Amino acid sequence: MGGQRIDTRLLEQLTERSQDLNSDALRITDRALADFGEANEPDARWWRRGGVPAGALGAAALFGSGRAVAATSKNDIMALQTAASLENLAVSVYRTASGLAFIKDGNKTVLAFLTKTMRQHEEHAKAFNAAATQGGGTAQTGTDPKYAAVVKQTLPTLKGSADVVRLAISLEDVAAQTYTKNVGQVGDARLRRLFGSVAPVEAQHRATLLAVQALLKAGDESLVAIPTDVAGLPADVGGVGFPDAFHPTGKASPITEGAVT
Repeated sequence: MGGQRIDTRLLEQLTERSQDLNSDALRITDRALADFGEANEPDARWWRRGGVPAGALGAAALFGSGRAVAATSKNDIMALQTAASLENLAVSVYRTASGLAFIKDGNKTVLAFLTKTMRQHEEHAKAFNAAATQGGGTAQTGTDPKYAAVVKQTLPTLKGSADVVRLAISLEDVAAQTYTKNVGQVGDARLRRLFGSVAPVEAQHRATLLAVQALLKAGDESLVAIPTDVAGLPADVGGVGFPDAFHPTGKASPITEGAVT
């Protein structure tokens, strides 16, 4: 990664833990979506079927079954669309980062980490859009306009792995804060479970990236290794991944920010 040594064993462990957490979260997400769509679709797990866009399947569930659509508030649907827009943007950024020469031609484990994280964001976008269409709304296939503009300005300035990490941290942080706040904003209890299942995955992504960032900033490549010279670590590394006792929501995106207009 841009000439900076990253211990592959560490990243392999972080990638595995991230995948485990995402798998656990998706089981909760799956159940929440099944409950949310139960009145409209006998097999409410259709959102997990591969190869068919969630929007198309949502239309079939809503209009093909001939059943009444459960009432979902406009605010709840906008919150889901905004969440999908943040996920779509994260997917775009991770895909672009994976194609950068210093990433693509660099450490293969790092590339695998970025690729798996991108796939997790794809799953989250699919889940949010499935809930939006099942509730009578439109799937959000675009990106969050506020942060898309920031990304557009930032991408040309990426020169190394530290730049990619910094951009990814900002996106993961906004997503985690937004979904944490959404838990208290949406009216449907099943949607609270949905947001509550995805928020910790984004927070875990951020925590991992913060730890990597701290070690890169230390300027001593030997610290990014297993076993680690604990005495030589910067003072902030131990708690840098979890700087807050309670997850903040001050940067949460308004529910209207990425809604379909």
